[in-house]
Amino acid sequence: MRRRSELGEFHHLLQELRLDDGRFKRYLRLTVPLFDDLLARVGARISRQDTNYRRSISAAERLSICLRFLASGDSFRTIANSFRVGSSTVASIVSDVVTAIWDCLVEEFMAVPTAEEWRVVAERFEERWNFPLCCGAIDGKHVVLKAPANSGSQFFNYKGTFSIVLLAVVDADYCFRVIDVGGYGRTSDGGILANSAFGQALHAGDLQLPADRALPGAEHRGPLPHVFVADEAFPLRTNLMRPFPGRVLPPERRVFNYRLSRARLVVEDAFGILSSQWRIYRRVIEVRPELAERCIKATCVLHNFLRRTAPTAAVRECIPGGAVEPLPRLGRVAANNAGREAIRIRETFTSYFSEEGTVSWQDDI
Repeated sequence: MRRRSELGEFHHLLQELRLDDGRFKRYLRLTVPLFDDLLARVGARISRQDTNYRRSISAAERLSICLRFLASGDSFRTIANSFRVGSSTVASIVSDVVTAIWDCLVEEFMAVPTAEEWRVVAERFEERWNFPLCCGAIDGKHVVLKAPANSGSQFFNYKGTFSIVLLAVVDADYCFRVIDVGGYGRTSDGGILANSAFGQALHAGDLQLPADRALPGAEHRGPLPHVFVADEAFPLRTNLMRPFPGRVLPPERRVFNYRLSRARLVVEDAFGILSSQWRIYRRVIEVRPELAERCIKATCVLHNFLRRTAPTAAVRECIPGGAVEPLPRLGRVAANNAGREAIRIRETFTSYFSEEGTVSWQDDI
């Protein structure tokens, strides 16, 4: 550790990588200019003072240690050996830096949308994914972690692993608009939505969604509310659309399920982009659930930071805009009781997609 300034990765390897932007990005997932930009935003929060006994670890090195942990998913001991610091020091740095990243970036890159921002999101979904009045796609992702001590079966999920759940609302451009982190792995996606602040605001009508309006070219059908799209794990509500259940469906309902699944695919793609960039999601996270939650929140806001500040250098999108991606046919899904108004709204969308809102590529469904 005394030779950190000579042999530590930050003082040796990273200084060489700064001369090659591509290799630097593969190592920390940020280009050199974006790393410097992020450091300028969070540096004041993560800096520490020198003492009479030792020099403090610089803000740049602390940020590098945290980003390397998120990018690789390596253990604290492995990171500590690479950067020539103590394992407990790495744990403290990761905890402090992920908290600072979230606090410093959330207001700019993941603030709760206003009514005007929801309207813009809906326009992008209509333009890019042919689903009008859609304000986002909702889904949950199980983030695997080491079984917490004395937790019983709370974190044990149906996949046979221990996890916490990341519930996310994603816009048409793969950016996270709202996230809820920390749900127990044993809880269903629908249950996590109901218990989340977003789900309660959605149910109470407090999300400031745009006013109801008619579907494009179908004014005679009357105004409809703006909705979110989700899979069969979520309930059908007036502002939450899910697929029709069953295997054998009439053509109109098959078209609706296809159009809804095509719009909902953006949240699956966003999770794929997130886990391909931050390999912490590809391993079992061996930290306390509270720290795992902060790491997940930091990676989500960093995901938005990267996509909005460097769109040309961001991760390649899974589906180009306007392209039609073949989807596997939906299997049997569970039925779900819903109110009459929610059923009417879904039936209106179903009729619209097969009449006024039809598109050429859906004829072969």
